[in-house]
Amino acid sequence: MPLIQHSRYQPPFYMFNGHLQTIVPSLWRTVPDVRYQRERVETDDGDFLDLDWSRVAEGKAADTLTIVSHGLEGDASRPYVRGMVRAINRAGFDALAWNYRSCSGEMNRLLRSYHLGDTDDLDFVVRYAMGAGHYRRLFLTGFSAGGNVTLKYLGEKADRVPAQVQRAAVFSVPTDLKSSSQHIARPENRVYLNRFLKTLRAKMRQKAELLPGQVDIENLEELRDFVQFDDRFTAPMHGFKSADDYYEHSSSGRYIEHIRVPTLIVNAENDPFLPPACFPRDAAANSQFVFLETPREGGHVGFPEGTPDGNYYSERRAIEFLTAEVPA
Repeated sequence: MPLIQHSRYQPPFYMFNGHLQTIVPSLWRTVPDVRYQRERVETDDGDFLDLDWSRVAEGKAADTLTIVSHGLEGDASRPYVRGMVRAINRAGFDALAWNYRSCSGEMNRLLRSYHLGDTDDLDFVVRYAMGAGHYRRLFLTGFSAGGNVTLKYLGEKADRVPAQVQRAAVFSVPTDLKSSSQHIARPENRVYLNRFLKTLRAKMRQKAELLPGQVDIENLEELRDFVQFDDRFTAPMHGFKSADDYYEHSSSGRYIEHIRVPTLIVNAENDPFLPPACFPRDAAANSQFVFLETPREGGHVGFPEGTPDGNYYSERRAIEFLTAEVPA
């Protein structure tokens, strides 16, 4: 598809750079009018996932469900997830915001946790949701890490994606994990990196306590970036040889050309997490199904607009794309 040449996104005048557009929504946005019903489901490998449902009608499934996948170290309670869930409900659809293993407020049982290329759990959630309601259509949305998982799922499993999955919209996606992990380690972006590492280290301590002798946390505080952390923990815990092997096989950019579901990718040019390699212009230009929109502004998982209804551009754009007669 042709690249979307002109984005309509305009930030509020007082959020005049990518850092403000990233930080302000993350720290100060509230979305109070969302009510979840939590369901814990057992996975085939003896673990569990916590699913947060927000249905339009109590006790009755709508005909359309949108599954929302959160970002790294996020969960269903984050403002960007709740904002999307509210927009989905207002459009008349049920929403399912799922929490990755270790992200729902309780540590998962197994040594493995989640990672940015883990499509098996998303596939499990999709198929479980189809059996939990009478849904005629399923849409997928995802932010950052969740966007990467969504794109990889659609491309890697293109011939196995259920027919009910009809469209997807993802935002702020690190489609090249190695370059993104290096980019966030730059001095101007370390405030974000340090925040992630703080929670990731805490989870490793919990794992070590839960599974004595299986997790070596010696010198944990000396791990200063994602490459070091992923080489030490993420890769070996999930069957990869190294951080580089993990990044290579988990980056969604290599799968985009195989996507066969109309899919929107919105990555802001001033996103502090995304280097040039995370703007898959060639892949989108050569695809019949993938639309790439690259607004000049927006930050990372930001896109605030300052409108009276409290909606963000990511939410309006997702609903617009998911419901359009002809995707664009």
